[in-house]
Amino acid sequence: MDLLLLDLVIVLAAARLFGALARRLGQPPVIGEIVAGILLGPTLLGPLIGDQLFGPEMRPPLQALANVGLVLFMFVVGLELDQKLVRGKGRIAVTVALGSTVVPFVLGCVLALAVADEHVGGGRTLPFVLFMGAAMAATAFPVLARILTDRGMQRITLGGLALASAAVIDVLAWTVLAVVVGIAGAGEAEGQWKVLLALPYALVMFLVVKPLLARLVPAYEKAGRLTPGLLSLVLIGLIGSAWATEWMHVHFIFGAFVFGTVMPREGAERLNHEILERLEQLAVLLLLPMFFVVAGLNVNLRELDLSSLGTLAAILAVAIGGKLLGSYAAARTQRLPARQSWTLAALLNTRGLTEIVILTVGLQKGVLDDELYSLMVVMALVTTAMTGPLVRRLYPDRRVARDIADAERAALGVSAAHRVLVIVPEPAAEQAPLVGLATALALSKTPSEVVLGHLRPYPAGRLEVGSGLSSELAELAETLQELETLAAAARERGPDARVVSRFGADVAGELPGLASGARPDLLVLPAGVPGHAGVRDGATCRVVTVAESVTKSVTESSYPFEQAGPVAVHHRPGDDAAAHVALTLAMSRGRPLVVTGGNRASALAQRLVRLGVEATSGPVPEGALVVAADTANAPEGAHLLVRAEQDADPVDWAEAVSALRAPAAPVVPAAPVPPAVRP
Repeated sequence: MDLLLLDLVIVLAAARLFGALARRLGQPPVIGEIVAGILLGPTLLGPLIGDQLFGPEMRPPLQALANVGLVLFMFVVGLELDQKLVRGKGRIAVTVALGSTVVPFVLGCVLALAVADEHVGGGRTLPFVLFMGAAMAATAFPVLARILTDRGMQRITLGGLALASAAVIDVLAWTVLAVVVGIAGAGEAEGQWKVLLALPYALVMFLVVKPLLARLVPAYEKAGRLTPGLLSLVLIGLIGSAWATEWMHVHFIFGAFVFGTVMPREGAERLNHEILERLEQLAVLLLLPMFFVVAGLNVNLRELDLSSLGTLAAILAVAIGGKLLGSYAAARTQRLPARQSWTLAALLNTRGLTEIVILTVGLQKGVLDDELYSLMVVMALVTTAMTGPLVRRLYPDRRVARDIADAERAALGVSAAHRVLVIVPEPAAEQAPLVGLATALALSKTPSEVVLGHLRPYPAGRLEVGSGLSSELAELAETLQELETLAAAARERGPDARVVSRFGADVAGELPGLASGARPDLLVLPAGVPGHAGVRDGATCRVVTVAESVTKSVTESSYPFEQAGPVAVHHRPGDDAAAHVALTLAMSRGRPLVVTGGNRASALAQRLVRLGVEATSGPVPEGALVVAADTANAPEGAHLLVRAEQDADPVDWAEAVSALRAPAAPVVPAAPVPPAVRP
């Protein structure tokens, strides 16, 4: 007894310590808890110290406590399985879940056939193959939920879709695992017939037990709290359900999970919350860490050789490649953008808790040997540890913040306007073509608005008290009137338009602040304005730089945008921003589009033609308005240089063409703009 108590102290202390360390490193605590078990086992302590502390006589009681924690955990997973997650996302969630399950499952089965001779006997090949497929297809719903919550992604569409897909994958994974365990259990000489009771058991749980459990809600409301009697009924039912499935050779985790899913939902929010509060304290703080540490104790990396490393490489390739490619391909079939598809695939690649549970079942049922169990645990650790950094790389925090803001506006019924900021240089009265360019670019999305930004330098020389600023204010008032005239012309074409104009002591130094304060989605920036480089480098949105040769053409007849020739774009693979700007200008003025740049340019032109756009590929024609990407090797003679926004997504050309053909929608400003300064 004294050794058991000492083991409990060591296991719990190690679990807390390594779990906290993992959390500080930005990883789920389960990784630290499993690593703690591996370090306490034969991998680090070896047979001398390890066998003295956690010898064969100590493993059964530790495993028993761990199994009790697993029963409580699987009940919590079933209880927290929210069917509402799939509502409204059913088709895409099911499609992604199938892709994320079927591809790694098939690849896992193929890998299992390749290594079956080394790890299982001939009579257990079928359950081994199916088990390896199920293990490769798993996704850890609880760890995924924690990763999303830590970054606030559960509040955006992508996070909700990931949770919905993971919920479907969970159901598929447990169903497949139940079949596999049933096949493995049917191979036992005693009680083979019991496996056949699994289906009647499920029917009884959903048709009989579920309506009976619904009576807990009025009993709870009458008592006003979760009484010991009510909690005892829940625990008795939970443990009884777990015993029934274990007796049927299916495994006790399925009984616990099913009992959680049949708990009442409607009107039972407070009841379930109190049950979770009571059980999670015991399960999360004591018994569940015990389970993961014990799982780590069964890992012995000392026995692995070079051939094992080859098997590990194959396991990682199948697990990661199958999950990422299957999820990504399924998401793309549902027209999800590439960035969101890769992010969703990376999220669903996390395995963590669920994988360890599945592997433990395989070890207990004799489907996995010790070597393969150790390799699969390493795979679970790698796939879980890589999820957080990979998702952060694919979907940075600024993208999450932007999506959260969009979701909050949508919840309030507010449509954010696509905001185009144009920096208007002196003289303002002669910049009608520049504002016309900004207005045309604003029409790429609806609703939209154009903001005319202008800074006027303070008068030179020292001002004396009493001298007044009447002449300077009069000049500013005249400039404001000119800007308002330009804004009115922009409004006539559809978008809303407003003016931001004030004095500036240092125009070059203050212009970047004006640009960032307006929070535009697109910035039109003449190349010759003071502080051009600072404004361009500080902007996170798409920037269209108007070449100095263009801004010097102040008459509309000589301004390239106002001429009737074609619009030409130098198209670079992987950078759609310049082509999108060129398409917008061509369609807004009914001008032909010429795409130059090789085979990719020809493919883009053909795609636009199929969408009904007047487009060709070839060299830049004479008299064309030339658009190019804003890079170090930008072609000479380009009139507009386009730098893509940070974390830009590839352009959906069908959606872009449709938006340009759609009528303008009423504008609701995306965010307040600093008001104009008036005399």
